[in-house]
Amino acid sequence: MTEYNSIYQGYIQRLMERMDQDLPRLFAEGSSVGEAARYSLLSGGKRVRGVLVLAVCKMLAGDMQAAESFGCAIEMLHCYSLIHDDLPCMDNAATRRGKPSCHKQYGETTALLAGDALLTAAFEEIAFSDAEKGQIADAVLCLSKAAGPAGMVYGQELDLAFEHKQPQRADLMRIHQHKTGDLINAAVALGAIAAKADSRQKALLKNYSDRIGLVFQIVDDILDVTATAEELGKPVGNDDLCGKITFATLEGIEKAHLEATQLTEEACALLIAEFGDAADFLVTLAQSLLVRKN
Repeated sequence: MTEYNSIYQGYIQRLMERMDQDLPRLFAEGSSVGEAARYSLLSGGKRVRGVLVLAVCKMLAGDMQAAESFGCAIEMLHCYSLIHDDLPCMDNAATRRGKPSCHKQYGETTALLAGDALLTAAFEEIAFSDAEKGQIADAVLCLSKAAGPAGMVYGQELDLAFEHKQPQRADLMRIHQHKTGDLINAAVALGAIAAKADSRQKALLKNYSDRIGLVFQIVDDILDVTATAEELGKPVGNDDLCGKITFATLEGIEKAHLEATQLTEEACALLIAEFGDAADFLVTLAQSLLVRKN
């Protein structure tokens, strides 16, 4: 686990260094919107999506320079979604990663624009990468589909539509496939694009990311019930306050955790069977998502 943590932190360091290098080009000097965007983007976090891009590319012996750009892009896009998710018109969360959320720190208007800026900056980051033109086009399509009106935005729409209602399991699966799963899938797919993976490898990696994306959401639902605000760095019990039914409340914590455990085992078995020891990091990452505390 020590080696895993060292590699993980190394990936985060690569992402941070690349963002430090590229952010001056992306945001106008002296811009309050740029300051708000930086505040949220650089405030820490697990960087799971960016790390997935790098780790998949590394496993496939691909172009790590392209993967860095793609990883930064998905981190920017994910950050935009968090800023907007915290707004009063959405989940109305006052804190994020243990700090005041963007709209609490800079006001709602600036926070809204900061999210917009990060969304568009993500695609500029891909366009400026050192990847081949075909890879850039594939990466733009991948990320735009995952984040767009039939992807993450649709998941947010469904999430809001089912507040104070009684969704069935199929409804929850559909919500979280898009709200959380599509961006996890995109992270893995972007790593595969950077590595020029073949169609078989891409299909297998999607089976892996489908499972860990659902695990990520199930664990989120459990933590919203069982963790403290200090552990999560954001309000707890927010799902209940918003009238949301989650895996934890629909199935119970024990059953939800058992399902997450089975999905994790399946995801790991898929990678080990195909890639052997080269998959060690991604296997451990999947296992860590199951037992995370924030």
